[in-house]
Amino acid sequence: MGRIVVYGAGGRAGRRAVAEAWRRGHEVVAVVRDPAKHEGVAGEGIRLVAGDAADVEAVAATAAGCTAAIAAAAVYGEGTDPDAFFRASAKALVAGLGRAEVPRLVLVGLASLLPDATGRRMLDDPAFPAEFRPFCEAHAAGLDLLRTAPPELDWLYVSPAGDFDHDAGRTEAGYRVHPHGDAGERISYPDFAVALLDEAESPRHSRTHLAVTGAS
Repeated sequence: MGRIVVYGAGGRAGRRAVAEAWRRGHEVVAVVRDPAKHEGVAGEGIRLVAGDAADVEAVAATAAGCTAAIAAAAVYGEGTDPDAFFRASAKALVAGLGRAEVPRLVLVGLASLLPDATGRRMLDDPAFPAEFRPFCEAHAAGLDLLRTAPPELDWLYVSPAGDFDHDAGRTEAGYRVHPHGDAGERISYPDFAVALLDEAESPRHSRTHLAVTGAS
């Protein structure tokens, strides 16, 4: 097994990614801004460290010796600047992982940036809630920067096809790839983590936005 670094390891998607990587026998470097707030993430085979996905030096240091990286770090809410963060983190992840010679990056993304069945981004639907638009546009700016990454970094942006089922657990059916965004689709966080680890371990999709949903 390899060593996988997870940025944003204290969040809902990040914690599940850490747990799934550990379940598969990987060493895990779990990166959070403040380890004191996420002590429950640490455990045998899981090293909890302080770091910032928007800082090149921190990314390079925490990713050293890793075979793949998963990025689930985000900022949201009063007093934060999502646009600055997602632009900076995209640049830092590309540069830092390059220095650490980590070839694979899997990022947790937003369904709103997917095209729907008509080919229109879900974000561009006139009915899309205006209060969420700045955060989504910030994510889009980061994704645009990621698309300029050198070919040495094999990246993948993964999101639910619609949304998370926040209360559901891991299912035997797992997940399936969905051809487009669909606001009615749902996937559990544990099943989403399976998709992240599948792509981190054995890449099947490259340099694109992948939509996944529950398989049942």
